[in-house]
Amino acid sequence: MEPAALSFLRSMYDAPAREYPSPPRPEAELVARIAAGGPALVALSGGVDSSVVAALAHEALGSRAIAVTLEGPAVARAEVERARRVARSIGIGHTVLSVDPLEREEYRANPSDRCYWCRAVETTRLRAFGSRQHVVQYLDGVQVDDLSDDRPGLRAMNEAGFLHPLVWGGWSKSTVRDSARRRGLPNWDQPSDACLASRVAHGEPITPDLLRRIEAAEGVLLALGFRRVRVRVSRGTARIEVGSDEVDRAVAAPLAAEIVGEVRRFGFDRVTIDPRGYRGGSRELPVVR
Repeated sequence: MEPAALSFLRSMYDAPAREYPSPPRPEAELVARIAAGGPALVALSGGVDSSVVAALAHEALGSRAIAVTLEGPAVARAEVERARRVARSIGIGHTVLSVDPLEREEYRANPSDRCYWCRAVETTRLRAFGSRQHVVQYLDGVQVDDLSDDRPGLRAMNEAGFLHPLVWGGWSKSTVRDSARRRGLPNWDQPSDACLASRVAHGEPITPDLLRRIEAAEGVLLALGFRRVRVRVSRGTARIEVGSDEVDRAVAAPLAAEIVGEVRRFGFDRVTIDPRGYRGGSRELPVVR
């Protein structure tokens, strides 16, 4: 993208990091803003935030909007399939691209800014693809609630020139879910997810084998009907988290013993079920030194 064009698009969206409208701007204004930006690529993860941006972009631009989902060792296959379903529901053109952040030593080492190195690899892949498709604007699903956390990945998205329509609109997660529900998106009430590497304590090296084992272990819980699942790993211990409304079921006999036994099969030395349930993020994980 030419510098002048990038500057123009940023002027359309950018505001100081925590300044956004209240009340939120209506959908029509977001659609008009996206339409004014020209051909767009939407980074579609399969989560509700990026799904709503894909729907808005399709409404704004029709065939001039494309959705791209990245698959790789840190992305659960279920998430990629969810993105496919969402794209079909919207009617937006959709491409799945392979990407491997494990190619970066900084990512494999799993420092506290791991997400920055992951996003750096991903945005490079997305922009290379987009340039061949004559894309002018690159959109993601960041919304205002995301700004309350320390998100190194957001810094990488900003550096790559990605724009945040939901932040410009002042949309929170609840606003996004309301829009997704009205639009009939199949994932409107899907619990938030994150890449598989987010389950690993910072400082513990990330390997393809470890990511596969985490995905398989979480698959056990999902197959048993749990909706919000994390298997967090540190020094060979797997700590299972489920939604707060699902904890009683998870810790009750005989299911608890079945869960622990099944997860242990994937090579974890010790398996526990957290009685506090899912708490969000990975901040509670110890740092491996």
